Amino acid sequence: MTEERVRDYWNDNAPAWTQLARSGYDLYRDAINTPAFFAILPEVCGLQGIDIGCGEGHNTRLLAARGANMDAIDISPVFIHLAQATEQANGPLIQYQVASATKLPFADDAFDFATSFMCLMDVPDAKAAIKEVFRVIRPGGFFLFSIEHPCFKTRHLAKVKDAHGQIIAYEVGEYFSDAVQVEKWLFKKADQAFPPVSRPFQIPVFHRTLSFWINETIGAGFRLDAINEPHPNAQTLHDYPELAGAGQVAYFLHLLCRK
Repeated sequence: MTEERVRDYWNDNAPAWTQLARSGYDLYRDAINTPAFFAILPEVCGLQGIDIGCGEGHNTRLLAARGANMDAIDISPVFIHLAQATEQANGPLIQYQVASATKLPFADDAFDFATSFMCLMDVPDAKAAIKEVFRVIRPGGFFLFSIEHPCFKTRHLAKVKDAHGQIIAYEVGEYFSDAVQVEKWLFKKADQAFPPVSRPFQIPVFHRTLSFWINETIGAGFRLDAINEPHPNAQTLHDYPELAGAGQVAYFLHLLCRK
């Protein structure tokens, strides 16, 4: 699948995605993934950063709120338009532009750090994207990115439930398949709250193995500093019981790397 086709999918997804996420329906992001990401994020105050695959800018704005000077790119012009509109309302803190993760429009050694939130698994050429990140980070800079956990998000994936309907395990298979999938889903309960935007998202996914991500990151020249597999704690599960599946297996994987 080409980057142009991926862009078209995300342009179609962007308006509803933005409305629903900003209305609090992206619970996995808000309750698990983003808090864990920022828990291992090094100090960024006063640093120059690039956020790759920024979407509508939610996490980029959190980085700017920590004092980072942020640039951000996304392949979807619709997402960038939505991010820029929010930026204009709140003050010009972030420089957004449309660009591919595999062709970053920046000079070598331009940034102190890079982030990418749940983007790289959706890039057709993730290897090239990782190399581009290495190119634009200064020596000593870091790269922190999150992806769907490749061990538990496979082509074959089925929930195993007990007699009460509670998730107790996952059945996974076709781990080594590299076939491209276009997944269709919507944030939980969103179809009830927002019928006009209840059409499922269509998301192209390029599955790679855990060894791919580690080896390509190291192969690009990065030193791997930390690996994180976030999961909900007892309080989160009490507040959001619908996240119980993320307490059985790791839904997300974070890699913290250093140039």
